[in-house]
Amino acid sequence: MSAALLVLAAVALVWVLGGGELLRRRCPVGHWYIAGYPLAAWKVWSTWRRVTLLNDLTVNRRPPRALLGDLVVKGEALRPAIPRVSFPRATRLGLSVTVRMCPGQTPAVYRAAADAFTHAWKVHAVRVTSPERGLVRLTALGTDPLARPGLATAPKALLSALTGIRESGRAWVLDLLVVPHWLITGATRSGKSTLLARLIAELAPQDVALVGIDCKGGMELGPFASRLSALATSRREAVALLGGLLIELHQRARLCRGEDVRSIWELSPKVRPVPIVVIVDEVAELYLSDGTRTGRAEAEQCSTMLLRLVQLGAALGIHLVVAGQRVGSDLGPGVTALRAQLGGRICHRVHDPGTAEMTLGDLDKDAVAAAQSITSGEPGVAICTGPDGGWERARSHPLTPEEAAATAARYAVLTPRLRHLDRAMTGEQEGDDT
Repeated sequence: MSAALLVLAAVALVWVLGGGELLRRRCPVGHWYIAGYPLAAWKVWSTWRRVTLLNDLTVNRRPPRALLGDLVVKGEALRPAIPRVSFPRATRLGLSVTVRMCPGQTPAVYRAAADAFTHAWKVHAVRVTSPERGLVRLTALGTDPLARPGLATAPKALLSALTGIRESGRAWVLDLLVVPHWLITGATRSGKSTLLARLIAELAPQDVALVGIDCKGGMELGPFASRLSALATSRREAVALLGGLLIELHQRARLCRGEDVRSIWELSPKVRPVPIVVIVDEVAELYLSDGTRTGRAEAEQCSTMLLRLVQLGAALGIHLVVAGQRVGSDLGPGVTALRAQLGGRICHRVHDPGTAEMTLGDLDKDAVAAAQSITSGEPGVAICTGPDGGWERARSHPLTPEEAAATAARYAVLTPRLRHLDRAMTGEQEGDDT
């Protein structure tokens, strides 16, 4: 009888282990709630005191110095005060705890101890944020959600693109109605082109006009030309295209003034113009000059018109997504002014710290360090800003150029014709022929 019970117990153990592994592969969120979270929560609760003591996160209840006659005696408290921590709250693929900092502490000391928490709790990573003064939130990630970026889903919405997954397990969505303009940087093979292709593939089925500026001869945006209302493949064409966009912008401003509204979204759907998303690939090509008078004039025109579009375009339904391998102040003051107007920031792996600083430096210094830690073995991984003003690691959905081009061709019938852009591009071509 006992032998039979042992056999049944062994069979049940094998079934549980095998079923748990299958559940982990097929439904990682369910596996985390059932098996991962209880164990991780117990580790957090049981190791909190030891980890805080070993990492100098405790404070003394009394001053460490005292007078003993004519001597000043310095020592360590036998009963230090432990920071108070909340009960671990389960998240989609991890858990979070809120810590009330002791007087005199700053979030920096907890960020320095993040690796210690990671090893003590045996989780993938621990991120430290400060939601309000006096509090620190420790977010532990049970697994790496960026390893499977195709798991995220999000509802469809106008000018909203599901581009990947965030490290928290949430969908990585670029919503141009919330953040109208974006700056994307990344070195070659860092995932920047894949992100742009994913953005175009998500916007292609929507009632929007896509406009491209690719001064590398159209190598990056050329495959999507069937879905683009206009495409400039040189700086001369870019000047003409940006001029046409400014005419379109002023036309929309007159329409809004005539209807006594402040944006096109307050207009009735019958008269509302179609939203325009301008995608600029390799923005440095618009600012670099060969030293000639013509080159300097074209660079200055591009700088001025881009800045005007980004300053006035959001309310008029014109949105900019500016991308480049390198973005620095050495390209001219126009780049710095443009960067200040691009509220959304995405930084992939970059070759120089200046580009990471230009992309994320005015938002958070820790984000700059995180961007510089991205390795060449992590294509598609980037540091992105969120709607709440913070930052997070994210990874774009894998998408081949052939799949993106096929999606663009499938929805080519939805491509709207913009009269001012057509005229501007035709005038540029006639000027070249003469």
